[in-house]
Amino acid sequence: MKIIGICLIVVGVLALAFGGFSYTTRERVVDLGPLKVDADKEHSLPVAPIAGVAALVGGIALVMAGAKSRG
Repeated sequence: MKIIGICLIVVGVLALAFGGFSYTTRERVVDLGPLKVDADKEHSLPVAPIAGVAALVGGIALVMAGAKSRG
């Protein structure tokens, strides 16, 4: 349970620090025999700050619960 809590804390901090992530895909725009033209298209996926806070708080709660159960 402690490991999951630590992972949630890391995910929460990253979500708050970056606010989301982006990735690039390559799409074929023109395909006329030997003539091929590709274009890179950037997509972004925002992460709501409340999701980062929820992951952070949940991770802290799991770490605390794991520490009390062994304590």
